[in-house]
Formats: sequence, structure tokens, C-alpha cells
Amino acid sequence: MKTETQNKEQFIKSADLKFSSKKFISESKKVSLFQSIVYDYYQLFGRPFSWRNTTEPYKILVSEIMLQQTQTKRVESKFENFISYFPDIFSLARADLHSVLMLWQGLGYNRRGKYLHEIAKTVVENFDGNIPACERTLQSFPGIGAATAASICAFAFNMPTVFVETNVRTVFTHFFFKENKKIRDSEVLELVALFLDWKNPRKWYYALTDYGVGLKKIYRNINEKSAHYVRQSRFQGSDRQIRGAIIRIILDQKVVTEKKLVVLLNEDSERIKKIINQLIAENFICKKKGKLEIA
Repeated sequence: MKTETQNKEQFIKSADLKFSSKKFISESKKVSLFQSIVYDYYQLFGRPFSWRNTTEPYKILVSEIMLQQTQTKRVESKFENFISYFPDIFSLARADLHSVLMLWQGLGYNRRGKYLHEIAKTVVENFDGNIPACERTLQSFPGIGAATAASICAFAFNMPTVFVETNVRTVFTHFFFKENKKIRDSEVLELVALFLDWKNPRKWYYALTDYGVGLKKIYRNINEKSAHYVRQSRFQGSDRQIRGAIIRIILDQKVVTEKKLVVLLNEDSERIKKIINQLIAENFICKKKGKLEIA
């Protein structure tokens, strides 16, 4: 009996043959064929995430910020826990940064948790707690770029936005740029717009995302063909790792001296001082009477 992984691989390889054999069909038939392949895969192998079972804009916002540069399996449990503590945007806006970052631990990139907190306060203060269904307005919020703004609009409001993220890029690169290198997102975006399901963009992007994940498990170097591909820098021993460790220690101990941080982290004092000053400048932490705490 075949495993689910084997079934996924068989589906994807069969779809490759089916699509390549129809290269001379009309554009409308190509759109229909491509959509049917992606939707058929989603019907069989779609992933059941809790944020897909809601259209509540606040929960979609939280999930999209959490999913930036973070694998879904790490987000799953964190999302549920975060929502149980902050069930709506008003409770998040009222919270202090210390509480937000405590719940964010384990997701990495603490800056995203801080941004989400700031977004919540802005939405409550300026939009009566209603997340705006406008890409341009969303992009004015900290930590939200073009792709995240478009994805929030698609998933929360079912708006037919056009965007590229890593899994969407994977699918279109695989099907349409097999022999190419240095593919620009502008080229991919043209195809994303052409093949978009305008009636149900929410479901379409979920399906595309899952197809992209399936492709990556079979063909591991697809996104390296992108002109925008950047190999992530080493985390171990990086300033990013030390930043996270400093915030984690302060969250745990509430207040700590710079001297104690140097001892606990066993790092060069000048390096620690530089990173502390960066965190203070970014309003992550503050210094009171010679001791550091969450701002």
C-alpha cells in the first residue's frame, strides 16, 4: 500500500506529464488545466490548518505575520496559544510588549511579534478595531510588505489580489520556467494574474501554497532559479541569535544588568553592548537605573 508521500509524488509527476503534453492548447484551456491540477491536488492533500477554517481578519493577520519566514509546523501550536491569550485585536492592543514577546518565544524573529503588537494598537486607535481591506493601507503598517498585505486581503476578504511568496513562486517556476535561471518576480506575477481564480482567490492561494510545498519535497532546488533567491545566513553565533538570547533572558528575569548578560552569554562585552544599543534604539528594551527590561 502506498504512503501519502508516495501518492503525492505520483500525482505531481503525472501532472507534469499531463501539463507538458498540452503545450499547444489555447490559453483559456491552459488556464483551466492548470487550475484543475492544482485544485485536484488540494482536494486530495490539502493541509488542515486552523487559520484556514476562519475568515476573521484578526486571526488571518496573526497567522500571516507568524508565517513570515517560519515553517507551518512551528506556527500551528503557537497560533492556537496566542489566540487563546489574545482572542481579538482589542486584547492584543491592551497587552504589554513583555506579554506579547513571551508568547512569541519559539517562533524566532521577535521583531515580528513587536510589529504585530504595534499594528493592533494602530488598528484599534485609528480604525475602530477593524482591519482595513486595503493593500495600500496594510502596507503602511510595520512589518507588512506588498506580499503580506495582498495575502491578508485574499485570505481575510477573498479579494483577488496578485502576489508572490515562496510556495507560489515554486509552483510557477516549476511549470513555466523549467529551463530558466534568474527569474524575476515580475515575470512570475504576470502568470499569477493570468491563472488566478478570480471567484475564489482564498481557496486558490491555499491550493497553490500546498502544491508548492509538495513540489519542494520532490524537486529541492526550484526557488534557487529565482533572481531574488538569497541563501539564509548562518544562525549559530550570529548577531540575530544573540539578539534573541538577550530578549529571552530579559523576558525570563524581567530585569538584568549588561554585565550579567555578558557572563550568561559568554560573549565579547563590546559585541553585547552594540546589540543592546540596537535593541534600545528599536524600542525593544530600555535601561532604567542601570538595568535592562522590555520596553
